[in-house]
Amino acid sequence: MIDHSFSHNWQMSKAVVRSKGGVVASQSRRAADAGAAILRAGGNAMDAAIAASFTVGVLENWMNGIGGGGCMLVYVAKEKKVYAVDFTMVAPLGIDPADYPLTGTSGAADLFGWPGVEGDRNVHGPLSIAVPGYMAGIGLALKTFGTKPLAELMAPAIAHAERGLMVDWYATLLIATGAKDLLKYPESAAIWLDGGVPPVGNWSGPPKMLPFPKLAATLRHIAQNGADSFYKGALAQQIVADMKAVGGKITLEDLARYEARIVEPIHLPYRGYDIHAMSGLTAGPTVAKCFAQLGANPASGAGAPDTEQYLAYARTLHNAYAERLDTMGEAEGTKEPVSTTHLAAVDGEGNMVTITQTLLSLFGSKVTMPSTGILMNNGIMWFDPRPGRPNAIAPGRRPLNNMCPIIVTKDGAPRLAMGASGGRRIMPAVLQIAAFQMDYGMGFGQAFEQPRMDVSGTQGITAEPGLGKETLSALASEFATDIQPRMVYPKNYACPVAVAVDPATGDRLGTSEPSQPWGDAAAEV
Repeated sequence: MIDHSFSHNWQMSKAVVRSKGGVVASQSRRAADAGAAILRAGGNAMDAAIAASFTVGVLENWMNGIGGGGCMLVYVAKEKKVYAVDFTMVAPLGIDPADYPLTGTSGAADLFGWPGVEGDRNVHGPLSIAVPGYMAGIGLALKTFGTKPLAELMAPAIAHAERGLMVDWYATLLIATGAKDLLKYPESAAIWLDGGVPPVGNWSGPPKMLPFPKLAATLRHIAQNGADSFYKGALAQQIVADMKAVGGKITLEDLARYEARIVEPIHLPYRGYDIHAMSGLTAGPTVAKCFAQLGANPASGAGAPDTEQYLAYARTLHNAYAERLDTMGEAEGTKEPVSTTHLAAVDGEGNMVTITQTLLSLFGSKVTMPSTGILMNNGIMWFDPRPGRPNAIAPGRRPLNNMCPIIVTKDGAPRLAMGASGGRRIMPAVLQIAAFQMDYGMGFGQAFEQPRMDVSGTQGITAEPGLGKETLSALASEFATDIQPRMVYPKNYACPVAVAVDPATGDRLGTSEPSQPWGDAAAEV
């Protein structure tokens, strides 16, 4: 094992935010602040989540935004019921699988290790762009579950877009990671790069700010004209004109026919709790199978998982991914930084919202629309480029994805709403952190800091050194085991975000992955 730590005394942790009112947690503290402000202004959990969602779409523009898609779970306290909202991207009607000829090479530079495609055109560029579902999903969720006007919820995001992103060391790091591909697309390079190189903040003095004036204007248009204006009318026509200018496939028909959906979530009883997960082409069905397998046997260990329990987690995840990869269409490999974010909110009434939203890869397609400033997704990369496969490219089709928000209730009362970013690493993190709490009564913050492993394929596992020599040795006896710490970069594990309700006090809690520099929670009071 290579020792990647610069200091053996450096430990990552984050305090849990606790409140008698609501709490919002996000990969961006400023986004969480925006959501908490909406709670203080009388909004509910959905209102707060939407405000945070738009804000993180500006402040983590490379991760998500109105050019992407996602999914969410909603717990409605008055009904004691969980709903699911699906707003994943879909392939344009004019997509032609023949436009993605295979090169005959393996291990293409993408998240899934698909066979290579000529010019990596399924990974970046105009042919990688799928029809965005974000605005349709947010519009449907607000209409169904929210209380505030859209313009009020978008105001913080618009202000941040006008003022700009503060360029700190972490922003410079992530922009540098995508710089090579951003250079291929002039509009994106003009926004994100400084003379062709990543922007660097000042050594001293006021921080460098990176404004998004075109995006701010687009957000103002949507705030004034409604979520549907993304899909119909003047803005839709601008988007299609931009798509034609860059060589993309999305048409006015694609935008007009897109619909977000409220769907029935998966429900699974587990050791006295009720787990609710996304259904459909997400990681929800897989995590449900994992919990069902774990629940068939008692948890081992006292107060925390022991070696046998970590082996049970590893075997369960390994078997689940073997089935998923064989029947649902994914392939091996994780080669490019994922571009996803997660946020969650709980209000004083006990309503909960947990949202995963994504562009897919870091900076998505790397293509920014020249007149609207929208950074577009590369959702076509979710598809297997091999014809005839279960997840093959096809017009109007929704692809398989890795999003895995869950809500946990007990006796009808809300307990936990969580999810994560991190591609195929999402589901193993969600499974373990939730299981630590349900199986061992582990504290909310303790569960986030508890050492875990990543088993998101069939070729081996990654495990934290903190699991201990005995557990690591036992894992290595059954699986090819790579021992890696949790670090800021590169990300060896997913980045979970969650809110919860303390059953003893009724307090609302929130936290995020300790290794995520910007992630945090904010309280209503």
